[in-house]
Amino acid sequence: MDIDLPHEDDPRRVEVRRWFEEHPHPTAGELVDIGYVTPHWPKPWGLDAEPELQLIIDDEMRRAGLTKPLNPIGIGHCGPVLVVHGSDEQQQRYLPPMLRGEEMWCQLFSEPDAGSDLANLATRAERDGDVFIVNGQKIWTSLAMVAKFGILIARTDPDTSKYTGISYFIVPMDLPGIEIRPLRNMVGGFGDAGFCEVFFTNVEVPVENLIGSLNGGWAMAKETLANERVSLSREGLQWGYGPTVRDLVDLARNDGPVDPIIRQRLVDAYIEGEILRYHQLRQISAAVNKKPGPDASLRKALKDPHGKTVFGLAKDMAGAVGMLTPEFDPKWEAWASGFLFSPALTVGGGTSEVLRNVIAERMLGLPHDVDVEAGLTWTEGRAQTRGAVHGV
Repeated sequence: MDIDLPHEDDPRRVEVRRWFEEHPHPTAGELVDIGYVTPHWPKPWGLDAEPELQLIIDDEMRRAGLTKPLNPIGIGHCGPVLVVHGSDEQQQRYLPPMLRGEEMWCQLFSEPDAGSDLANLATRAERDGDVFIVNGQKIWTSLAMVAKFGILIARTDPDTSKYTGISYFIVPMDLPGIEIRPLRNMVGGFGDAGFCEVFFTNVEVPVENLIGSLNGGWAMAKETLANERVSLSREGLQWGYGPTVRDLVDLARNDGPVDPIIRQRLVDAYIEGEILRYHQLRQISAAVNKKPGPDASLRKALKDPHGKTVFGLAKDMAGAVGMLTPEFDPKWEAWASGFLFSPALTVGGGTSEVLRNVIAERMLGLPHDVDVEAGLTWTEGRAQTRGAVHGV
């Protein structure tokens, strides 16, 4: 794989750079209209861009000191499903403000009693004329406190297979009967955008908010999770955001001599980070304009332990300052909060155990695990009895 970006005189780079020079302070709408927010999406929402053009746009945007509109779950998880499965009306209504970062989104998937067996969900959506009546509970819903809309999977046919009786909905988060409760965490107390639990009590979701076909939601849920794992495994250590190991190396370089043992740990972490960066380039090259596959699970399975390692190393490098509140020394603030958040990395978006099952079965071709006592294959029994998930 060629990992070098196109040269300075590449016509595509020249064109993109000229646009940023002519628009030094572009609005979110201008970035959306030109296709630079999601260049890999099909037109009119993107550019159908090949991998090199995607990398050029990101590189030139960094050079111009600009960032894309922030809507991580909307653009990273929900949008790709709407692009493929949404009706024209749904796409026209929801995608433009989503891409501009004007309407935040959340993902209403996990449930308290389902564990990692996502398809074992209990939230029900029953058709009643022009609406579906939704009752149930979701948990670990990031951004629920600030989200305008959520994507919801709910059981619409309890009498069929748990994988074929699920439907996929768009839910306005201000509908009557929705209660959002933030969950306390050690990073920042409750917070406005942290994890939440969401309760549905006779919530009326319009029929036109169904995405795709009735009872066809499981396939879209799997696509969403694959997109999520791609999004969460980008360069930043906190699920695609926050600092990188390169930033920690720069911090060590600017602060002067480092303990030899710490220095060796930093070298090891840097090498690991570079391997992951090259793997990301290979993943972009292989997956452009295709549905994400098990490669997304592989990258996330590698990236999350790396994040925990780097945040732990940063805490050790901070020394006594690391024992104090982050505000005591601002240059360590992102690392201190990241260290507190890092235990969640290998749980959210698919636990490490789930990801290893996906890699073993779908990439290495290994047989399904067997429940010896029950005499069942993993697909038939273990997902129910041990809280694992299959085929996500």
